[in-house]
Amino acid sequence: MILKKKYDSLSDEQLMVLVSQKEAKAFEAIYDRYSRQMFTFFCRMLWKDREKARDFTQELFSKIIHKTELYDPSRSFKTWLYSVAHNMCKNEYAKHEVRQNVHAEIKYTSSKTDAQDAIKSMDRASFHEKLEEALLELDEIKRSTFELRFKHEMSITEISEAMQCSEGTVKSRLFYTLKELQTKLKQFEGILLWILLMQWI
Repeated sequence: MILKKKYDSLSDEQLMVLVSQKEAKAFEAIYDRYSRQMFTFFCRMLWKDREKARDFTQELFSKIIHKTELYDPSRSFKTWLYSVAHNMCKNEYAKHEVRQNVHAEIKYTSSKTDAQDAIKSMDRASFHEKLEEALLELDEIKRSTFELRFKHEMSITEISEAMQCSEGTVKSRLFYTLKELQTKLKQFEGILLWILLMQWI
């Protein structure tokens, strides 16, 4: 127990130094710290395919333990980890040629109501379901940017490093992604969408 606490108290970067020195307990600490959230990331980015997400999570941590030279200790480990995961997803998209133009607007038949009535009748589960569907319809760059920012709570700077683009590009992608989601989820009306988005994250 004392030994476990010792490793748990170390930073990601300190643990990776030990991983590079073949410290098994250090790798276990890194795995315990990130395996669940990386599985969630892959699951959401790879069409909710849990088996594929498990495979990708295993592959990711295999890179960590067998190719420690890929990691630069002067760089944030979390940022590097998501950068590798993001690139793995990009390669998977290209491999299976799943890039599609999905810009057709979803037509909603529900009539508009004022904000007060909408709040009263809102089924939050329905909102989450529609949000998940809308996210799957986004291109992988927008979806990944959204996931990193709102689901994994990464900063603009961290995302720019992970996705290897400028902070301005990240902000632009987030702006247009949220604008597109608002259009796709227009049945939930204006400010209500933003309130629920903040609760969802």
